Amino acid sequence: MDNQEIISLYETVADITDQMLAAARTGDWEQLAALESRCSSQVEIIKRNDQPREPLTQTAREHKTRIIKKILEDDRQIRDITEPWMARLSAMMKSNGTERKLAQTYGANQNG
Repeated sequence: MDNQEIISLYETVADITDQMLAAARTGDWEQLAALESRCSSQVEIIKRNDQPREPLTQTAREHKTRIIKKILEDDRQIRDITEPWMARLSAMMKSNGTERKLAQTYGANQNG
């Protein structure tokens, strides 16, 4: 891949992470998951091809750096939104699991 194609891949990932952030902000978890899958595919392409035939120009390096910083900032904001939600979901699931175990244990003893 040439340098412009590589930069274009990074721009695509940045666009996807921007959409992921918007989905996280609105609580659209299905859209977020779909975009996350798409993002992972693009990152794999970058990993396989980020060996430019020629060194990036100073301008291209700076542009690539700005894109990467944006991707990382989007990722941080997405985690800031999703981690508390995931913690609440995990707590609810543990609580429901505990309630089921208690019901099975004491419900079975009451019927026996």
